[in-house]
Amino acid sequence: MNAEKKAIEAFVSRFKGTYKKLGPSDIDYRVYDEGGELIAYVEVGVIKKKMVDAYPLPMMARKVVKLCDKRLNPTIIWSCLDGIIYGKVYDLSGATSLGDGEVMMYYKNSKQFKYIRF
Repeated sequence: MNAEKKAIEAFVSRFKGTYKKLGPSDIDYRVYDEGGELIAYVEVGVIKKKMVDAYPLPMMARKVVKLCDKRLNPTIIWSCLDGIIYGKVYDLSGATSLGDGEVMMYYKNSKQFKYIRF
């Protein structure tokens, strides 16, 4: 199982929800609750480090903007080697930086993040 799929499955298993993968030009997933109601949109980033070593958490700024355009509980999940780190975009604050022609967001560790270990 790839890291992105493992991350979304760990996330939705927390509340017995389901998910639907969206197209390549959209954000990653729509998330549904146990009753099939749409409850969130999610973007998944893969970090090939353990959770403790993953900070600052990177995400392309254009993906964050696209996720926020969906408005319904925009959430970012970072898949790490030993679990996931996640948070609602509106609760997070980060710094921007330009790297390799892409504007990036970097999120420092904060109490707003939640964790699920694999």
